[in-house]
Amino acid sequence: MKDLLYWNIVALIVGAVMDAIVGDPENRLHMVVIFGTVIKVLEDRFYKHRYHRRAYGTLLVILCVTLTALVLGVLLFALWKLHHLLYCLWASVLCWQCLAAKSLRDASEKVRVPLEAGDLDQARQMVGRIVGRDTKILDEAGVARAAVETVAENTSDGVIAPLFYLALGGPVLGCVYKMINTMDSMLGYKNARYIDFGRAAAKLDDAVNYLPSRLAALLLILAAKIQKLDAKNAARIWKRDRRNHASPNSAQTESVVAGALGLRLAGPTSYFGQLKEDKPYIGDALREIEPEDIRRANRLMFTAAAEMTVLALVCMYAVYLAI
Repeated sequence: MKDLLYWNIVALIVGAVMDAIVGDPENRLHMVVIFGTVIKVLEDRFYKHRYHRRAYGTLLVILCVTLTALVLGVLLFALWKLHHLLYCLWASVLCWQCLAAKSLRDASEKVRVPLEAGDLDQARQMVGRIVGRDTKILDEAGVARAAVETVAENTSDGVIAPLFYLALGGPVLGCVYKMINTMDSMLGYKNARYIDFGRAAAKLDDAVNYLPSRLAALLLILAAKIQKLDAKNAARIWKRDRRNHASPNSAQTESVVAGALGLRLAGPTSYFGQLKEDKPYIGDALREIEPEDIRRANRLMFTAAAEMTVLALVCMYAVYLAI
């Protein structure tokens, strides 16, 4: 057990460094691509049943989580028995693929650069790759706001939450979290197709992100202080607006970033041609949003990622010394 924890610590360090330097590898063998393929195959198989779609959606979630845990658990166990270095190598790759800090930064930077250059059409196209809302109707402020919101929200489920579960249960639990998050991104919509079929995926994602999202908010407040932004206002807006979202978790980090940057985020947004006018605002418009706020949000995200990495490693090492 102690040896396993030691190599998990090494794997987490290697994975975090690889994510910071290289970013998320884009290929067909990436974990999320494989997860997406499995989810789509099961969706095609189960959705054709006209009745009990909520039950079939729940069955899909159970199967995906179980398969992820079993397949990766057996593979890692086999590598552990062969050689601890082989285990560490594969565990490092899994940790690396669980994290998305650099990729999130790179994707949002592809929005900021054309936005600053005055190329609104290109900026709309780039932001459309990272958000689910309708982007053709967005003005410059709307594009910048969408990018900042994406960085803020994904600081939790793309960085802090994976680190939380990697520290708690090693690469297997980290990958199980990633499967749950992928299911939610594919099935967790409140539209005619997924309101019942995707309910279990959405609810499970809410549950597993409950603690990490709140931890992410606290880390972002500390990051705002380190970055010499308005940490006091970040904490104030977090306390006031952290529930201003349909999801119990999304506004946790968005509210902190809004407060730290002095921006008003969220509000009425169009999805699939339908305007959600009842979506509340997050934060106060102390100033107008600008493209540079995308870079500021990324700095907050990376600072929080560094904080969480240190926290995870300290906790793991404390357990290592205790056993």
